[in-house]
Amino acid sequence: MGRKGDKPRLKDPDRPKSSATGGENGHTNGSMDSHLELRRKHPSLDSPNATSQTTHLMSREDFSLDEKPPLTPTSPNANTSFFDLPRQDRRNFLLLVLLYFLQGIPMGLATGSVPFLLKSHLSYGQIGVFSLASYPYSLKLFWSPIVDAVWSPALGRRKSWILPIQTFSGLALIYLGSRIKDMLSAAGATDGSGVWSFTGWWFFLVFLCATQDIAVDGWALTLLSLPNLSYASTAQTVGLTAGHFLSYTVFLAFNSPDFANRWFRSTPSEVGVMTLAGYLTFWGWSYLIVTLGLAMLKREEKTKEKDSIMEVYRSMIGILKLKNIQSIIIVHLIAKIGFQANDGVTNLKLLDKGFSQEDLALTVLIDFPFEISLGYYAGRWSTMYPAMHVWCWAFIGRLFAAVIAQGVVMMFPKDGVQTWYLLTVIASHIFSTFTNTVMFVAISAFHAKISDPLIGGTYMTLLATVSNLGGTFPRFFILKLVDYFTVATCHPPSLPPKSDILKADLVTAPFSCALEAQKHRCLDGGGTCVIERDGYYITNVICVIIGVVTFWGYIRPAALKLQALPLRAWRLVDPDSR
Repeated sequence: MGRKGDKPRLKDPDRPKSSATGGENGHTNGSMDSHLELRRKHPSLDSPNATSQTTHLMSREDFSLDEKPPLTPTSPNANTSFFDLPRQDRRNFLLLVLLYFLQGIPMGLATGSVPFLLKSHLSYGQIGVFSLASYPYSLKLFWSPIVDAVWSPALGRRKSWILPIQTFSGLALIYLGSRIKDMLSAAGATDGSGVWSFTGWWFFLVFLCATQDIAVDGWALTLLSLPNLSYASTAQTVGLTAGHFLSYTVFLAFNSPDFANRWFRSTPSEVGVMTLAGYLTFWGWSYLIVTLGLAMLKREEKTKEKDSIMEVYRSMIGILKLKNIQSIIIVHLIAKIGFQANDGVTNLKLLDKGFSQEDLALTVLIDFPFEISLGYYAGRWSTMYPAMHVWCWAFIGRLFAAVIAQGVVMMFPKDGVQTWYLLTVIASHIFSTFTNTVMFVAISAFHAKISDPLIGGTYMTLLATVSNLGGTFPRFFILKLVDYFTVATCHPPSLPPKSDILKADLVTAPFSCALEAQKHRCLDGGGTCVIERDGYYITNVICVIIGVVTFWGYIRPAALKLQALPLRAWRLVDPDSR
């Protein structure tokens, strides 16, 4: 029922520029171009089947006939701040931030820090194998109907999954923390073939996070009141960004011995302030503590509504048959190709050039507060302006960021990193991550507006899955292309070095050193690895060209067309209502 003090405003039917007006059966007939249009009215009001409307309303725990029905809510003021939200919405918003934050911890390691720790042992192509560990986020669509349909009434629809998944995640983190050192060594053994088993463990951990994400996405649609639903995407952005960058930026900084020796120690040490084993163990126990608190302190609204797994799968198939969904899937699958080389290779290439891990740690650490604050404001921009317009603006900026990043790598100083270059890298990094964040927030806000809460977990997961897939499936091939286009030759030393300097057999003849293992063999044998053609530059140019062509040729027109559609275009039609 409606909250006291939250009196929604009725639209003036005579206003010519109203973005949404009530149509027959409560459907919205207006355009989605205005930020004032709701993601949807109450699900029971949009369902075309009268029986399903009645069943859904009466199944809610707060159903009552003692009060007058509330007015149809309107969208919030675009300038509504967090402190203007009702108390319950503020508390639920913070809960969502915490849950998304926990998901970001393993993801920041799997997609950020661990590849950097592997770089000294593996080639770009072999690191591409490890990138497969992030695929569960792109495959979760296949089991999301199970998460939506199978649950215990005693725990609640979402807590039935969140509680056990977080428990398993915490135990998995503790286990990995006890063995991670040996796992890292084994991953680089036998020319990198050990990376497959190492990837398997992280695949399992990301699988748990992806499953939890399905449940949290569905819960987000009901935790917040309808007028403030846009804050769900903000909670997701702030939480995931904080967790990801804590595990990527902050951890990478404090894991760096050089960074720790420079800023925190008077006596140098060969290890950082924070180790990967200790970090994993700490967050494993944190998972378990938060799970216990969630089980004891948070009560989920009960509902009697329960669909069979096959019904949810049929709903998912019905969603996939919608022409609009097919269009947005195509957009998602090709939209991120233009940024792949920049996102996946630029920082690794800086390390290859001689940019120290200490300087990189400082760069990403400075970027962290910008990510958090800009993520919040990006969420507000997505309510002030049409979400897909904001997404398109950020798309263009992200293409420019990829070009700028390549220029920064090309101008790497021959005499070492100086202050001006470090500041240039920091500025480039902030601009790149800023455009990335704005795109993520905008598309998340658009997903929240068009998703149907009746199958909220499945609908949101479908959209998020194809969006993630567009960023993960090209990564493996992009990293392979960098190795493929790279031409490097190991030249033997003109004068044989002293035997105590050599770490391997002396290099006596030239050979290719394009791959990391060959490069190590060259350097350990006293040779010099000379890069004659850097595959990063070629790959990045190809990616940007593909991005420009696809954006102006298909992505932008399709995105603006999807933005203009009325909400009923995203709903399944119940055949029983015909």
